[in-house]
Amino acid sequence: MFFWYDPTYWLLIPGLLLAIYAQVRVSSTFSKWQQQMSSTGLTGAQIARQILDANGAGDVRIEPVAGKLTDHYDPRDGVLRLSSEVYGSRSIAALGVAAHEAGHAIQDAQDYAPMRIRATLVPVANIGSGAAVPLFMLGLIFSWQPLVQLGILCFALAVLFYLVTLPVEFNASSRAVAVLSSGYLPENEVRGVKAVLSAAALTYVAAALQALLQLLRLILIASANRRRD
Repeated sequence: MFFWYDPTYWLLIPGLLLAIYAQVRVSSTFSKWQQQMSSTGLTGAQIARQILDANGAGDVRIEPVAGKLTDHYDPRDGVLRLSSEVYGSRSIAALGVAAHEAGHAIQDAQDYAPMRIRATLVPVANIGSGAAVPLFMLGLIFSWQPLVQLGILCFALAVLFYLVTLPVEFNASSRAVAVLSSGYLPENEVRGVKAVLSAAALTYVAAALQALLQLLRLILIASANRRRD
């Protein structure tokens, strides 16, 4: 079953379909609101600077970064990096993304627990995701159940990282919407921000679902292999 036809592959289809839909929705939603300029006249970098300064994260630097939608907050260096489409843009989409990333910096400044947990899991998840499949396959090849179980455990650690990421991202978006609604943007522009951030959140949900389904698949394969042995 593992080397030839594997019916458990069907388990991965819902996650794959959701991931494709999420990417299409992110691209279309961002493009729509990228074309609509905010009445504030502020750029993504400027609004992020104001949000950071007003929420106890004034020491965080803001830098441009190459690429499309490569925006992120780096807690190690205390730097918020915004892509060219966001850094100097006055679009509603850019302000939403910039405020979201500023939300991560504020999480860091306020010692937000899920963010700390996620940071702790990063090295473990990286090792786990890289080692899981080789360990699992070797365990099946040599019919050694402890190695199979170790592979599943390693992948479970990666899944845990995806799950912890969800509240971190949702909270950053909630912070962004709340602060932009508090006098920065009018209601119709906040609606655009919500649309952009909701679409982006769906990509994290899709990634978590894919990881969970893959974990379930490994467990089913291991169970079937154990029964044959």
